[in-house]
Order: sequence, then C-alpha cells, then structure tokens
Amino acid sequence: MRCGVVVFPGSNCDHDCYHVLKHVMGWPVDYIWHKQKDLKGYDLVLLPGGFSYGDYLRAGAIARFSPIMNELNGFAEKGGLVLGICNGFQVLLESGLLPGAMLMNRGLRFICRYVHIRVENNSLPFTGSCKKGQALHIPIAHQEGCYYNDPEAISEMEKGGQVVFRYCSPESEIDDRYNPNGSSGNIAGVCNRQGNVLGMMPHPERCSEAVLGSEDGRLIFSSLLKVAEGVSI
Repeated sequence: MRCGVVVFPGSNCDHDCYHVLKHVMGWPVDYIWHKQKDLKGYDLVLLPGGFSYGDYLRAGAIARFSPIMNELNGFAEKGGLVLGICNGFQVLLESGLLPGAMLMNRGLRFICRYVHIRVENNSLPFTGSCKKGQALHIPIAHQEGCYYNDPEAISEMEKGGQVVFRYCSPESEIDDRYNPNGSSGNIAGVCNRQGNVLGMMPHPERCSEAVLGSEDGRLIFSSLLKVAEGVSI
C-alpha cells in the first residue's frame, strides 16, 4: 500500500497522517505538494485536516483549484482510494468528488473534543475492520463541519450505502443530542457511489495509538491493510 499525503498551504494534520501511515501501519508514504500533477504508483491518497489557503471564502473552496485536484479526479475515477479527513473532506465536497456541502457549526463555534460515530456501512475498503453499528470513540476539531444535503439526496445516499458514519451515543444511539455540529441526519462521513472515496470530519489519525486515549481510528487504516493484502471484506 503506497500512500501519498497531499499538502496544501495551510494543512496542519499532514504530519499526523504521515506518522500513522508510516510508523504505525508501516507503509511507504510520501508528502505530495499541491502543485504536483502525477499520482502514478499510489494506492491511497489522503487529504489531511487543517486550513487550506486559510479557509478563505469557504473551507476547501480554493484548494479545489490546486493542480493536484485535477489529477486526483482521474485517480478516483480509475478506482484509486481517496481519504479526506476534516478539511480534506471539505475539499472533496467542494471539488464534487463527494455529494453535499459543509456549513458552519450550528453553534458558530470551533469544536475540539472526542465524540462517538456509528459505522453505517462496513463493506467499504475503509471500514472492513469495523462492525456495522459499532460506535467509534474519535476526536473532532472543526468550525465548518455541519454536513448538509437535501432530504431526498440523503435518502438516495442511504439506499446506495453512501452514508458511512453518523454521530451517536457511546451505545450507538442516533439522536440529535449526540450531534455536535447540526449535521443533516447526524452524518459524520460519506463516500462516493463507487465506495473508493471517503470523507469524514472526525480524525482517525488522532486516535490510532493507545497513548492518545483511543485506538478506534486505527480501524480505518487496518481496513485498508486488508485491501492491500487482498482480504475480502
């Protein structure tokens, strides 16, 4: 599994992602500067969290025009694995690789804390190590993290298995009380129709080692390891 971590001006979780991929998972990984135009040889491209271009206009709105994004579109169309975390998720939404949009948190404040998210689809390359309905203990850190799509679109997404994670209680209960940012349907992560592009607001790279208080995020990466080893999920 050869990995690339895209670095935009303003990215600040790129080193965290690199550390998990290289030192926790043991995979070859490179930093990919946003002006690069070649993704040949990569199996997974990760868009990390941060504030690309200072989040001017809207989060991810300028990063979508970076040269690497044209290449990423083709990479995804050919079945390459793409994971967008927090700001990376916002970039994928702005670029049209994922459906929906991101709004300001309903409290209009930055939120940084642990939450629980329920696994809605465990048949993806990113979730094969999870159990359906499992609650993952995972941190969030965002201000523009309120996922929005119209009800009809969300209904179609649910039918196609595109709603991957929802904010929930520790016991996997879905209720607005456990929705930290007001996201439509408590949605915390979605994928494209083909299932090879995933965007999620929570940070799995920040909870992939026991010293950080939770190892639940490592399930995302161990799922990808199954894919790399050719294990059916």
